[in-house]
Amino acid sequence: MYLLGIDLGTSSLKAILAEESGHILAIESAKYPLYMERKGWVEQDPNDWWEAFLDVLTKIAKKFDITKVVGISFSGQMHGLVTLDKDDNIIRNAILWNDTRTGEEVQYLNNTIGKEKLISETGNIAYAGFTAPKILWMKNNEPELFAKIDKIMLPKDYLVYRLTGEFVTDFSDASGMLLLDVKNKCWSEFMLNLCGINSEQIPSLHESFDNIGTVKNELAIELGLSSSCIVTPGAGDNAAAAVGTGTIDNFQCNISIGTSGTIFIASDSFIALEDSELHSFAHASGKFHLMGVILSAASANDWWIKDILETNSYDISGEINLGENEVYFMPHLVGERSPHNDVNVRGAFLGLSKNTSRTDMSVAVLEGVAFALNDCLEIARKKGLDVKVSGISGGGAKSKLWKQILANVLNVEIQEREIEEGPALGAVLLAGVGSGVFPDLKTAFGKFDKVTNTIKPQTDIVKKYRLSYNNYKKLYPLLKEFYER
Repeated sequence: MYLLGIDLGTSSLKAILAEESGHILAIESAKYPLYMERKGWVEQDPNDWWEAFLDVLTKIAKKFDITKVVGISFSGQMHGLVTLDKDDNIIRNAILWNDTRTGEEVQYLNNTIGKEKLISETGNIAYAGFTAPKILWMKNNEPELFAKIDKIMLPKDYLVYRLTGEFVTDFSDASGMLLLDVKNKCWSEFMLNLCGINSEQIPSLHESFDNIGTVKNELAIELGLSSSCIVTPGAGDNAAAAVGTGTIDNFQCNISIGTSGTIFIASDSFIALEDSELHSFAHASGKFHLMGVILSAASANDWWIKDILETNSYDISGEINLGENEVYFMPHLVGERSPHNDVNVRGAFLGLSKNTSRTDMSVAVLEGVAFALNDCLEIARKKGLDVKVSGISGGGAKSKLWKQILANVLNVEIQEREIEEGPALGAVLLAGVGSGVFPDLKTAFGKFDKVTNTIKPQTDIVKKYRLSYNNYKKLYPLLKEFYER
């Protein structure tokens, strides 16, 4: 029996085909474009996602008998607004998680409605990337399109809908819409009314591993899948990545260094934060988690390497003395989410001198991302979540140097695993539980868990980075003041 996990990312769709024994048979991917017609706008065409899904499925089918696939599940970029009319036509391009057009709507939600009210209704405050501000933006700026809305869904849920005809989402992904009462796992009627929508326009709620149906019969024939192939709703990408790295039990942690950067800490219970500096979301495990999100992680390094240095080499040459760099990089290239919630702030290099080298600046980019993630971890630790070990996933996880910097700045052990495709692997495990191949996620993960190395913090360098981090913390207020002017 085969299991298929699909990760709908920001730049590409990835698929993992695996056997129930834990053996990975194939990893395929297909890219699609971003559309950025105006400053701060980031959109995609959901049709491109579907075509990418068909592309990877075709690639896999050329090598393996996909009638043996008994379960399919998904991981997906969170917060994106997908709207369909009554005939299931896409009304407009999807507005993505890193789109920052909703500044006025966020101000309205946080200041006029009030953070206290939002937290009481959803467990979180409004961020520019969340779905509810996008719905309000569409209502305010595109009323003729807003009036056509019959269905509102998240990116991966569009693929599930096309595949099964089921209009569903899961709790982990729904947590990032600012429409869900996360603690009680139900839609907030107050937030729905505030956004001018009703319960029939939003998906039914499920756990990430629930069996929600099978592939539509006519589509199964067309694609070469079995019509008895079970589909589960899957999870938001960070929750799926956490499952794929075994971050399931209380206080277990995963760091993701992808387009954005996240620090994800599993929790058995809902954790309320007075100021909602971190996200209190439902987990794909059926429980909860705290998550800090910085908007630029591997994307910041890509910008530095490709756009500024104009090279495709990520290797850093020259002498590197960790913890002694006098250059600081603020990674807020497109604003920042956790813990600052600031759409106006931008990035910066500080501490430059005539002695500054290319190596210093390259290392500073990696350190700046690590410091920004530590801002999030410090808040979690103050709530009693004492993280000592973490998994890691995302494109940035391929860098040995970056992983050592993270271990030292965060003072945690970083576990490397044989399979680094955390979100897609998490989707495989969710498919395995939903289809009945595995009784639960821990059993499923045990089939695939192969820790290949543990990167430990270097005690003397940890102390040096603590001093550097204390300096780093003083810089954001200065940038904030500058951009507010």
